[in-house]
Amino acid sequence: MSDYHPPLRPTPPRAREAIRPRTITPLDTPVLRVLSETPFDFPLSADEISAHVRAALHEDQAHNDISTLATVVSTRHVRSTLVARRDGVIAGIALAVEAFRQLDPHITIRVDAEDGMRVAKGASVMHLTGSARGMLSAERVALNYLQHLSGIATLTASFVDLVRGTSAKILDTRKTLPGWRALQKYAVRAGGGANHRMDLQSGVLIKDNHLAAIGGDISAAVARARALALTNMPIQVECDSLSQVDQALAAGADWILLDNMPLDVLRDAAARCKGKATTEASGGVTLETVRHIAETGVDRISIGALTHSAPALDLALDFEGM
Repeated sequence: MSDYHPPLRPTPPRAREAIRPRTITPLDTPVLRVLSETPFDFPLSADEISAHVRAALHEDQAHNDISTLATVVSTRHVRSTLVARRDGVIAGIALAVEAFRQLDPHITIRVDAEDGMRVAKGASVMHLTGSARGMLSAERVALNYLQHLSGIATLTASFVDLVRGTSAKILDTRKTLPGWRALQKYAVRAGGGANHRMDLQSGVLIKDNHLAAIGGDISAAVARARALALTNMPIQVECDSLSQVDQALAAGADWILLDNMPLDVLRDAAARCKGKATTEASGGVTLETVRHIAETGVDRISIGALTHSAPALDLALDFEGM
């Protein structure tokens, strides 16, 4: 997976005008207020956010931060700004805010960049005023959430930008960290991508090993899946040759996964499936190849690297003092 990221397109002017900085205080509305209005649906409730962050702070022993307890007096207050060190797309604001609030219930936070917003290098993501101890002890956990999820959103946006103007949509996969799938797939949506199936029960995907287990009979596999699947649930079949594509179409597959096919074969397969089944290209897709793949006419391009190999977005908390 290349570390290259093409320049991100800026947030459109109309979208920028609709995003206003908001200030979160101890008496303010919950952190999910603005997220509930986004088109990509934050996956956790307020209680789930609290529990997730509490576990992360416990893992880091943030309440027993001996470095901070030894060096910073309890009455010390500071101002700080969480800054983007390079261009990117933000995701994970609610989790970062919760981390700071759990360590300092009296903190005031001005959020300058909401999830899904593109920021330029040097831009403020949030401004904080509160206890120096709380801010220092929550810093790593807050940044871990934001850097990881924003990295996924940023990489997704890079792929989305590169296929703009084609009919292809960018999808993720199930290659996610255990326990983090909902958040990682949310970050994909924040970056402008779409989600493939969330789990094994939410969609049928007959892969090469399924076929190997039943002697390679695509027709039998589709028929059995059709008998078990919920009404209107699409049946997807993974194919690595045009012969398998033809068999899957004949069996009535709704969605065909074209696995690791050369561009000329992808183009042929997309043409054969046009109007008969949705096509999805997968396997080794990179920023350098995704445009060429999209131009073959496939409907979807799935990329495991969105969640398993996205580099963290470089963000930092800069203290100003008081």
